[in-house]
Parts: sequence; C-alpha cells; structure tokens
Amino acid sequence: MRRSTFLAAATATALSASLFTGTAPAHADGTTGGPVLSDADGWYQPGLLFVTAHSDSPLTRITAHFYPLDAPDGAPEAGSTEDFTQYSGQDARSGVWRAPVHLAELGDYRVTVDLQDASGATVTGALSPHTLHYRTVITVTGLTTTPDVPDYLHQDVSVSGTVVARDPRDPNAADPVDGVTVDLDAGRIHTTATTAADGRFTAAFVPTEPSFQLYTVPESSSRYPGAIHPPVSPQNLHTAQAPVRFSAGTHALNLEQGETGTVTGRAEIQTAAGWQPLPHTTITLLDSAYVAGQTTTDSRGDYTLHVSSNNAAPSAELVAGTGGMPFQQTATEPFSLHVAFTTHTAVTASLHDDGTLTTDGYVYYEDTRAHWPAKATVTLQYSKDGKSGWKDAATIPVPIRHNKPLVPETFARTLTKPDTDAYWRARFNGNPDLGTSTTKPVHLYRYATRITGFHASPDPVRKGQSISFAGTLQYKKGTTWKPLDGGAPTLYFKPRGSSTYHYVCELASDSNGHLKGRVTAEQDGTWAVALSRQTGSHYLTSTRVSDYVDVR
Repeated sequence: MRRSTFLAAATATALSASLFTGTAPAHADGTTGGPVLSDADGWYQPGLLFVTAHSDSPLTRITAHFYPLDAPDGAPEAGSTEDFTQYSGQDARSGVWRAPVHLAELGDYRVTVDLQDASGATVTGALSPHTLHYRTVITVTGLTTTPDVPDYLHQDVSVSGTVVARDPRDPNAADPVDGVTVDLDAGRIHTTATTAADGRFTAAFVPTEPSFQLYTVPESSSRYPGAIHPPVSPQNLHTAQAPVRFSAGTHALNLEQGETGTVTGRAEIQTAAGWQPLPHTTITLLDSAYVAGQTTTDSRGDYTLHVSSNNAAPSAELVAGTGGMPFQQTATEPFSLHVAFTTHTAVTASLHDDGTLTTDGYVYYEDTRAHWPAKATVTLQYSKDGKSGWKDAATIPVPIRHNKPLVPETFARTLTKPDTDAYWRARFNGNPDLGTSTTKPVHLYRYATRITGFHASPDPVRKGQSISFAGTLQYKKGTTWKPLDGGAPTLYFKPRGSSTYHYVCELASDSNGHLKGRVTAEQDGTWAVALSRQTGSHYLTSTRVSDYVDVR
C-alpha cells in the first residue's frame, strides 16, 4: 500500500512540476522513440532514488548523478549510482527503477540521469524536475488503535506508536525520537502527545463521528534540523452504532391554539449486555425540516417533551438521537399534532318589559389556516350563579357571509320565555380546526310583578264622590313575593257597555306596596290597574286586575 501510494504521489508531482516549470521529459539526442526521463525523486525513502522513464526498446542502463543544489554549473558531482533494479512496470520499456544513494553530506541535490536502451539510443545528463532531499526522515511507525472498532460500551480510543528518525546515509537504522510533539487529528477532534525516550507516544480520545480518518503527524525536532516529514497516509476508522428504541406516551396531540401539550417516554440502546437506558440523548419533534419541539433524556433514559401549539405538525415524527452520532443509531416514531385555532366571540343581550330576551353578537378567527364549520352555530346558555349549572337555551346559526380571517360573522336571536333572573353567555361550538370560545357571563334580571287584593270603594258610589283604590303591588324574587316600594301602576277605566279600557292616571304605592290614589265617580264601569309603565330595567309588566263600581 505504501509503495503504490508513493508511486501515485510521485507521478502526480512530476506531472505538476512539468506543467508549472516548463521542464519537458528528456529525449535521446537526434533520435525519436529513444529513452525519455520523466522524473527522479527520493519519494521520502531514506537512501533511495526512484527514476521514472520509458523507451521504445528495453532500458539497459541507468546512471544518476548528484550535485549540491547551490553548486555552479560544471562543478564536480557529489556522487552517483547505477545500481538500479526495476521497481514497477510490465517490462523494461516503461516503469520505475530504484537504486541506493550514498552521499557524504545531508542536503538537497540536483539530479541528472543517463539512460541507454537495447537499441543503443542514449540520453545523457537529463535533468530531473525534482530535487533529491537527502535528509533525515522522521516518521511514525507501529501505529495502533485500541479498540479497532469502538462502541457504546467502549468509547475511549487509545492511540500509540513510535516516532523514529532514519538517516539516508544509514537507512536501515531507525533512531527513536524523544520529546517530540505528535499532532493527532481524528475527524473533528485534535489532540497531542509527546514521545518518551524510546520514541513511543500514547494518546486517547472519544470519537464524535461514526467514521473518520486518523492522522498522526510528528512536529519538527531540534535534534534533527532540516529533517523532512513524509506525507501522512491516514488510517480509516469507524465506530459501531448500536440500535436504539424509545416509547412515546402518545403519538397524537389535539391542542387549542396557545396550549402546550406533553409527550413522555423512555429511550433505550441495545448493547452486548442487552437493552439498557439511553441517557443524555436528544428527542426531537420534526415537522419536515422544522424543529417543533426538543428535549433530552435524563440519566434513566426518561424524557418529557413539551409541544407548543404555535405550529401544527400533521405529519411530524419523533426522533431519538441525531444524525452522525458515533455510537448509536437514530430511531423514529410517528406523531401528529392538530391545533384548533383561537376564535373570538362577543354577545350583547337585554331583557324587555314584555319578558323577551334579544341577543346579537359575532364570531371571528385570526389564523389563515383555520376554516369555518359546515354549519357554524352559537349556543346561548344561562346559569343561576354564572359559575356552574349552565343550561342551553337556544342554538343559533351563524351565517358565513365573508369567510375570511379577522372578519366577524354575526348572529342574532330573540327568546320569548327566558329565565328572567339569570347569567347569560354565548358559546361558539367550533370544529376540529376552530377552538371553542365563550363570552363572559352577563347578569340579566327582571322580576315578575302582580297586584293582589285590588278593589275600588265605595261600591255603589254617588256620582261626584271620590273612589279610592286598595291593593298591594308586589314583585317576585326567587320563590317569594315581596312588596314593591315606589311603583307606579297605571289605572284604566272601561265604561259600562264598552269593550275598551282608557288610561286614567298613575297610582302610587307606599313602602309596603299598598296602592294610593283617588278619582271622582262619573259613571258605571270597570276599574283596572296594571304595572305597565315606568317599570325601570328590573321589573316586568303585571297582569291587569279589575273591579266593577256602580255609580248612582
């Protein structure tokens, strides 16, 4: 794996150098199809040189010459090598050849190459596009990770290895490098370790992703100035994600707008020891990509999720966990949230002298997602104390004329025989899309009245004499009749032989409800009295009572 990796890197490096420096592959002088040098590089292998070349005929001889990088043209070479063996390629016409390099001093060197093939064609002094870095190479060896595949019960990963330095003049000797810092990158995690006297280092981390690449890069050491660090090939690692399950106390909520509902349950994870509580895991209510609610399990795996009615989620789902968690899978449960949107209802009501009750009012909603019922109605209700025992008096249709948010739809109704001492309210009955709404109770009361013991005297009476009237004006509160103080019942008279009563005057009543008043006798006829005028806002008209008087 290392050789193929370095070969690909060297080929790519040679190509990019050719493109950017303008250096062309070297051909044999005056020939076509003869030897061609593509590259000569050390590939970060201490004491080795790799030559990439090709020719129409098999290559029979390769010689590399080395010159200090800062040496002028014509300076003597620092060394050479021709002990090449083919490293890769299908035959000797094309491939990579490798040879050991023995130089007295560390440093950077220009490389020229002489090539000869079986046809006798040669190329001399072909300049490599790359410099040979004849320097100490510092690498990490023996890298191990434990465990190889971390899981929920074994999350801590231990990394160990040894940092060694190889001098190209003695490439078979690997000297441990102590006191050097090693940078470790594992996905989104970065940590460091320091080598001991034997060059070994150890570090630990907990993965944050299910799969990641581990890079270990030693930093420069003052013991080896100018040393090079080969490109690091990462180690591919992954975790084991355990199955997860969870319960939900309900898979559907029906809320009125403004309310908050709750969902409770428990999350568990499957391990080698069986299913066990899953603590500190996110439980999310997702409506498409929108987070409609979120909570976290406690140390026992239990959770309570508060769900707001601000956003309806008819096709949501509950999700345990989040994507990309290193040691656990995610789990889902179906969920639906239906919201009945807020409505506003108002009503006015009043009682009249004749005992009728008239009501009118309106209903409207605000949210554009709401819809009126097919047959919208309002129920008129009453109660004796305005707190409990509400009874339905009438169901009133609400004609939908506008069918728009924020535009009231009106209703009205008149009741002929209502309870005349009660609290009244109107309740919009709603539907699955619209919540119910109820007006505040309004106390309306008008007491029934009557006149008892009515009679006119004297009877008979002489014409021109006074007639006085007796009787008691009362009102009914609850089941008890009480005197009506200060009432003003109306006196009527119907002459004998007539069928029509005529208004005469208003009588008075004292604090005991006793009638007071006199008239002058003119003719035979019937006198009648009733509470029909100036009843105020709390008394109903009474039944008319009468008495016949004979005038002589």
